[in-house]
Amino acid sequence: MFLKQYYLGCLAHASYLLADEATGSAIVVDPQRDIQQYLNDAAERAFSIRHVFLTHFHADFVAGHLELRDRCGAIIHLGAQARADYPFVPVGDGDALDFPGLRVQALETPGHTIESISLLVFNGTHARHPYAVLTGDTLFIGDVGRPDLRASLGWSAAELGSHLYRSLHQKLLPLPDQTLVYPAHGAGSLCGKNLSRETVSTIGEQRRLNYALQPMTEEQFVALVTADQPEAPPYFTLDAVLNTRARTTLDRNLEKVLRPMHLHQLLLAAAAGAQLLDVRHPDSFARAHLAGSLNIGLDGQFATWAGTLLDPERPVLLIADAGLEREAAMRLGRIGFDRIQGFLLNGMESLAERYELLAETRRVTPGELSQLLPGATAPLILDVRTPREWQSRRISGSRNFPLNHLVEHLQELPWHLPMAVLCAGGYRSSIAASLLQREGVTNLVEIAGGMAAWEAAQLPVTRDAPGEP
Repeated sequence: MFLKQYYLGCLAHASYLLADEATGSAIVVDPQRDIQQYLNDAAERAFSIRHVFLTHFHADFVAGHLELRDRCGAIIHLGAQARADYPFVPVGDGDALDFPGLRVQALETPGHTIESISLLVFNGTHARHPYAVLTGDTLFIGDVGRPDLRASLGWSAAELGSHLYRSLHQKLLPLPDQTLVYPAHGAGSLCGKNLSRETVSTIGEQRRLNYALQPMTEEQFVALVTADQPEAPPYFTLDAVLNTRARTTLDRNLEKVLRPMHLHQLLLAAAAGAQLLDVRHPDSFARAHLAGSLNIGLDGQFATWAGTLLDPERPVLLIADAGLEREAAMRLGRIGFDRIQGFLLNGMESLAERYELLAETRRVTPGELSQLLPGATAPLILDVRTPREWQSRRISGSRNFPLNHLVEHLQELPWHLPMAVLCAGGYRSSIAASLLQREGVTNLVEIAGGMAAWEAAQLPVTRDAPGEP
């Protein structure tokens, strides 16, 4: 038996390649949309990818099941409760694929979604106990899948929470303690609230350490797992639906949309309503950028913020460092943002003599800001972190406008005052500053290094008292 985990850090997503080495038959579970790594590894080991499983319709990325079907002829397998526009084999409790050195057997584990399954992996068809279980988003390391993401599709969090409780207690917890647990996500995913940075565990370890698996009633469990979940980005529903549809595959889409554009073509497209997206590092963006562009750097939580702040119905125009245009388009494609109209040929070099089109973001150090704060013209500090981050520690007098809701609250901003934008380390503040500049805010600075730099400079911080909301 062969088992390999692939971990995509920017989406905190784990996928898997399983194979029977005797026959060379391979299975991919929960693939990312760009599938080349699976093809490379299969070719290196003379495996044939014959099957692809989705443990559920993922909300935070578009899966690569259609890509594997078209490239390899792989048969798609979904949970028995799934409904999709493309042909697939429905699998329920006990359904299995058997090979001489590998058995993969399905468990229906609804809860995170109604169609969720987990996959038992046996090292050979005659093994008495499973070697591992691929739990999808039903059971994580340190957490369980949130049951509140399908409200827009007709399922209440309480309803799915009850399913989740029974799936965990009737299907997964009875497995032997030594069974390895391989989930579909890790720390940083918004599919749960307490995910570990570890990417593999055991049933026994999770039984002892996972807060959601401790003894409690079903009602207590539902209340616990539905409370204090992080806010889901708006693209989650889009991706969950896209994973049910017969859409264009990523490679064909990139061939069609990724084309170079001269500056005048880009400006005309922007004037017609396309979105200008600059994916360079915040430092480069601050020094000079095309006025009106939004900065979401490839080096941070690119997919999350692109999916939150871009309109999936409007074309996107890319501005990138040379050679990174395809990566940007591919990473947008991972979350279903396929309407890439093109990219700026030669990047910022195209603007070398067009100073009238350029803008910059003024940055101040924490020390410089602290000198401004006592004055009559002190800027208002806009902290764009989450409310929980802001409550835990903040600069006195700052106001909290979380980045994911900043657009909705533009009219509440004191446009007549100078403003200073702050986040934890500088990534989100660059996004926020570019968004505000795009909307017409001119008297604006960005606090270099964010709260991390402020605290490193040993400047005063306000914290909520224990128990204070």
